[in-house]
Amino acid sequence: MPETTGASYAAAGVDIEAGDRAVELMKEWVKKTRRPEVLGGLGGFAGLFDASALKGYERPLLASATDGVGTKVDIARRLGVYDTIGHDLVAMVMDDIVVCGAEPLFMTDYICVGKVHPERVAALVKGIAEGCVLAGCALVGGETAEHPGLLGEDDFDVAGAGTGVVEADRLLGADLIRTGDTVIAIASSGLHSNGYSLVRHVLLNQAGLSLDARIEEFGRTLGEELLEPTKIYSLDCLALTRTAEVHAFSHVTGGGLAANLARVIPDGLHAVVDRATWTPGPVFDLVGRTGDVERLELEKTLNMGVGMIAIVPQESTDVALATLADRGVEAWVAGEITDRGEHTTGAQLVGDYA
Repeated sequence: MPETTGASYAAAGVDIEAGDRAVELMKEWVKKTRRPEVLGGLGGFAGLFDASALKGYERPLLASATDGVGTKVDIARRLGVYDTIGHDLVAMVMDDIVVCGAEPLFMTDYICVGKVHPERVAALVKGIAEGCVLAGCALVGGETAEHPGLLGEDDFDVAGAGTGVVEADRLLGADLIRTGDTVIAIASSGLHSNGYSLVRHVLLNQAGLSLDARIEEFGRTLGEELLEPTKIYSLDCLALTRTAEVHAFSHVTGGGLAANLARVIPDGLHAVVDRATWTPGPVFDLVGRTGDVERLELEKTLNMGVGMIAIVPQESTDVALATLADRGVEAWVAGEITDRGEHTTGAQLVGDYA
């Protein structure tokens, strides 16, 4: 037989064998996310979820969301740490789903790389699987794509999509909110997964800080602080709906606290949040101070220490706070719902930070 000298997929930069090895390495982590409704194993063309589990609902509503983690992946790449960014991905997807009161059911992921390094891909999936366990959902499938020529050998990105379910008469949202409701702030674990284009520009490009530099205010390196995983609130929010009356949640992501809170405030009402009820963590101060970033710009870009908002009737406030405290979740009364009056937006931050 003549020696083959023509073009091949491998010569073009795609290593099918490496992809197969990555799948083998990730199987043990995906298995840890399995729920009883999941059928089949990893490697099929589609993930299967037994929908007969929904027969117990009177009128089940499916909730879906999709997201990524933005340029935070650059921090993971620079540090060579791949097993935490998956927590961020699950949080971005499933904490959106739980906002309407839905229980997370299952998730799929999409990992795009310049070159398949099986151990790295497996570490990425490990993080996603661990996040799914924290959210209470199954990881039923995904896709790993190799894009040589478009991405560098060490470059990667991740995205995911999830599905949840909520009983129609337990759907949360703006229709339930009333004047006098309490706005409860739930602490973030740090920057979460938003605003990293600003953060990287200010701290790494402008100030030239090293990710290995130890920052005294953090008690750890800059890289460790920037790579802190996003808090996954799904199970905490669901627990809250079981012990207290909840009218709405708001997941604080891109756009900041006021803009995301305004998304769940009905016409005619206004949310007033008092900055004096908390002190943003030192990472927010470092970004603002180092880049001379105005407070309004910081608040439009970063979560400023609040990752989720719960809006509850005033009489449910104490029970809600006690439930979160019992689960080890830091939360506090940050404001209230008022008549809109002369306000033109649905939410407003007032006062100065403590």
